Amino acid sequence: MKVLVLNCGSSSIKYKLFDMDHKEVIAQGGIEKIGLKDSFLKFTLPDGKKKILEKDIPEHTVGVEFILNTLTDAGYGAIKSLDEINAVGHRMVHGGEKFSKSVLLTKDVLDAFTACNDLAPLHNPANLKGVNAISAILPDVPQIGVFDTAFHQTMPDYAYLYAVPYGLYEKYGVRRYGFHGTSHRYVSQRVCEFLGVQSEGKKIITCHIGNGASISAIKDGKCMDTSMGLTPLEGLMMGTRSGDIDAGAVSFIMEKESLDANGVSNLLNKKSGVLGIFGESSDMRDLEAAVAAGNKKAILAENMYFYRIRKYIGAYAAALGGVDIIVFTGGVGENQASARWGACEGLEFMGVKLDAGKNNVRGEETVISAEDSKVKVVVIPTDEELVIASDTLAILKAE
Repeated sequence: MKVLVLNCGSSSIKYKLFDMDHKEVIAQGGIEKIGLKDSFLKFTLPDGKKKILEKDIPEHTVGVEFILNTLTDAGYGAIKSLDEINAVGHRMVHGGEKFSKSVLLTKDVLDAFTACNDLAPLHNPANLKGVNAISAILPDVPQIGVFDTAFHQTMPDYAYLYAVPYGLYEKYGVRRYGFHGTSHRYVSQRVCEFLGVQSEGKKIITCHIGNGASISAIKDGKCMDTSMGLTPLEGLMMGTRSGDIDAGAVSFIMEKESLDANGVSNLLNKKSGVLGIFGESSDMRDLEAAVAAGNKKAILAENMYFYRIRKYIGAYAAALGGVDIIVFTGGVGENQASARWGACEGLEFMGVKLDAGKNNVRGEETVISAEDSKVKVVVIPTDEELVIASDTLAILKAE
């Protein structure tokens, strides 16, 4: 069975085509700059080489059609006919409280998902564009939605509620939802498989560290808390997001800088974080190079970045009543040894001890804690697309 996985953003579409009989990726790529004159498709050929095709892609239906045509292209396609695609799985960002698991996308489901648009005005409409594009081009192919927020629906009310008037939760759904749920779910399950242990009885802290970053506290395989909130802004310091900030500071900045709601949202989401402190880039690779060169603002930004991760790990160890396993994943978590070291430095008191040699790895499943560390620290590269494809297959078999 072949499953196409789509991740549609406001101006991009990422895709992977899986042969689920062998659980292998047979095609992958993505379209960028949808709606702009220099839009293009970048994909991986069967021999592993990259290829770029430039094309005017004004909107998502044209983009999805271009991807499908590329998949069946005689020169570099992976399949001979679109009839080989048995289902399409979609990354759906914000399901609110309506979805605690992946579902077949019906009209009622899509109506409920659309009702969550206010909670993710940039992401949800883009996800819907991908669904609508497939409906227009492949109307008979079943589509499944896998929600970023679903894994976090097991959080207890005392963890997900804000201490604001309860009526705001009842009227508008103001609460903490969390994101990166598909990634946290995958790595928390995969680390147990990798270590040969059961998730029951285990206290796991998963650190998805990338340009966007979040940490989750997981007990017995269920999420008990996570660092992102109503939106992906809360929690850790990120590439361009501020993370936690005093709401009083926000109103103070709004008044001093004469900012409206959109202005302050742009400031905190796109101009803050590493970029806001460092001032030159939001990319951790650029930051690491500047730190090595002695740039004082870069050093400050890195110290702040690592400190926030370390603080959340400590907080979640307290929330869980201890920790057995800490997992690092995401672009930074998987590939940057200095970030993992900085995040764990000083946690020896709670049984965390890294091995410098083992930690010197990039993008591979491995234990990086020392032999005498009471807490296992593990790198697990995330695979959200495989989770989406697997959920899609499971739902189709259950239908």
